[in-house]
Amino acid sequence: AGELAYDSFDNGQVGYKVYIGPNQYFVITDIGKGNYQWYAFLARSPGSADVEEKPDGTSMFLQNIFTGWSKDIHHILKATKENEIEQRDLYDRPPSVIKPWTDGSVALLGDSIHAMMPNLGQGGCQAMEDAFVIAQELEKATSRKEVSGKLETYRNRRLIRSAAVQGLSRFASDIIIQGFDTPAKLVVKEGIKFENFNYAGIVTKMLQPILPLFFIIQFNFLYDGWKNEAKIDLKATVGFLLIGGLILLVGAGLGEEAALFGGFGLEAIFGAEGLEALAASVQEFFSAGGAGL
Repeated sequence: AGELAYDSFDNGQVGYKVYIGPNQYFVITDIGKGNYQWYAFLARSPGSADVEEKPDGTSMFLQNIFTGWSKDIHHILKATKENEIEQRDLYDRPPSVIKPWTDGSVALLGDSIHAMMPNLGQGGCQAMEDAFVIAQELEKATSRKEVSGKLETYRNRRLIRSAAVQGLSRFASDIIIQGFDTPAKLVVKEGIKFENFNYAGIVTKMLQPILPLFFIIQFNFLYDGWKNEAKIDLKATVGFLLIGGLILLVGAGLGEEAALFGGFGLEAIFGAEGLEALAASVQEFFSAGGAGL
């Protein structure tokens, strides 16, 4: 990742650009006042930063990796100084359903309780939602002895939504890194020929018209449910099941056949604990007749 003052040709017109290819992708984002951040996401083993040789520096190392990609990528890489680049491994964790969020008058929030991949930009956002809900609950307390109970209510209000965002972030990371390829296409030039006409390329092409629908549902869920007033967003759940299920159906068999999309199953997305929480909430919803949704 890099951060720098950068004179982009589309400054003020485009705020976020993503370039996706097999096993890697590149993001350029305008963070204001002439400053930019970029991220090169690469599928690597943990600790690769310590063992990969970069005799010509990290910028040149990345330029070589992204050979043939957009000129925008190479332009910003060439403009980035070595001391403006950092490399780090990315980790998340399954939802903390069984593990406690609180202990008396102490509560965890943010990455300490629901660390997630950065693909949706939700790590800090979910921490702010935690703080918002904690403040709401503590405002209702009339004595110190109520604090622990209010913090437990905070945990109950935030559990399903934060687990869902963790799952969506993991899904976005996995499907981009492991699932996408250069889309297959038909080229008519000196005859007819197929480019990237393999299974992954065909599936990526098929997903192109579906993904915008998924993104609409996804971002409506992320930005409409911040008040955490309902345990389950029923509208979003139906959308995820329909569109997300279609994506899984189209993509089934990618990568190492079933191995890849076996990793995109609900248990991989939400974790075993997350599925238990989802099942418990669904059961509670139906036993209560759908109240509160």
